[in-house]
Amino acid sequence: MEAIKRLTSGKGVVIFSKTSCCMCYTVKVLFSELGVNPMVHELDLNPEGREMEKALLRLGCSTSVPAVYIGGTLIGSTNEVMALHLAGSLVPLLKPYQIFM
Repeated sequence: MEAIKRLTSGKGVVIFSKTSCCMCYTVKVLFSELGVNPMVHELDLNPEGREMEKALLRLGCSTSVPAVYIGGTLIGSTNEVMALHLAGSLVPLLKPYQIFM
């Protein structure tokens, strides 16, 4: 869990992902289209990826990937991100981290 905290604290938007995950791809595209350039950690390419996946589940993610942090706070996985977006609450959270718009 320390690795997760280290990688997310004091950062803007962080996504824990896997290169083969279609939902991860969807979330990354959404953030890109919203003008955000997130820091992406591909867990399947990281030697500590399995441990990080387990830690994300213990921290409350419904699925280990994608796991989205905004401003150091765990937002959740695809369902939580999409629910925020559909409710109009995601863009205001991302405003400080947008590179355009």
